[in-house]
Amino acid sequence: MPSENEFVAALLATLPADPRLEVPAGDDAAVLRPPALRRTVITVDMLMEGIDFVLGPDCSPWLVGHKALAVSLSDLAAMGSRPETVVVAVALPRAEAVTLGRELQAGIAALAAAHGVALAGGDTNTWDGPLVISTTAIGSVAPGNAWRRDRARPGDLVVASGAFGGSLLGRHLAVVPRCREAAAIAAGFTVHAAIDVSDGLALDVGRMMEASGTAVVLDLRAVPIHPDAIRAAATAAGRTPLDHALGDGEDFELVLTMPPEEAHRLVASCGSPPFDTPFTIIGEVVAGQGLFARTADGGRRPLPRTGYQHAIADGP
Repeated sequence: MPSENEFVAALLATLPADPRLEVPAGDDAAVLRPPALRRTVITVDMLMEGIDFVLGPDCSPWLVGHKALAVSLSDLAAMGSRPETVVVAVALPRAEAVTLGRELQAGIAALAAAHGVALAGGDTNTWDGPLVISTTAIGSVAPGNAWRRDRARPGDLVVASGAFGGSLLGRHLAVVPRCREAAAIAAGFTVHAAIDVSDGLALDVGRMMEASGTAVVLDLRAVPIHPDAIRAAATAAGRTPLDHALGDGEDFELVLTMPPEEAHRLVASCGSPPFDTPFTIIGEVVAGQGLFARTADGGRRPLPRTGYQHAIADGP
């Protein structure tokens, strides 16, 4: 078994040189060259074995590495920012540290290369606990142009990328961050507010409305339902495909609020690169507070904010 120094040196040897790193990985810290006249965007995510994934035949360490970076890139996309660099910290189970570390690195490196992200280093430890991986992704955006979740305006239309529900059948690992789509939208469209759907469509849209001090009326008939949601509903009594689409989470799709003319223009642009992924208008921002569904007679009814939230205990 290699020593820690040998193991880290082997990982570092796989990292390509990148002009954004004035001091590359391998020193006490990396030194970045921020893009000129742009703001820095930083996000961090932690994935824990047994909570966010279960290693096994359907969940390889390569997929875990891919997802760890992908969820952070999805956060950068939701800010309308361009991904630049990433730093990774892992706690590896001692007995399988070498194999796990190499496969994690391969999954991370493949996605980083696909999105032009420089690997700036990180930290590696071993212990007798489960696999834990934390990614800190750094992006850049023009001054004043970062998308936020607190800028939705009454009259905006709500636009969603992709389709929702049933992610735990496998898509929660093979995450596709919408970085390219976000870059194209940021360059050519007006967006008032944005969020990525990690915990559930209803829950995350509700969070955006709460941050903005607005309400939303969703047209449930327009919500794009993924085939996985239909499959999941067939095996889960009492939950419809729409229930899965609204509450499953781990879809990592973008939800944007846009002026009506911009929303319709974006939807009409779908079908050719970089908008191979469909975008769908699923509702409207209105004055007030809350999350509502449009009824058949054109009215509204309250919609539960279903989704996943970590339980945090206060004391024993």
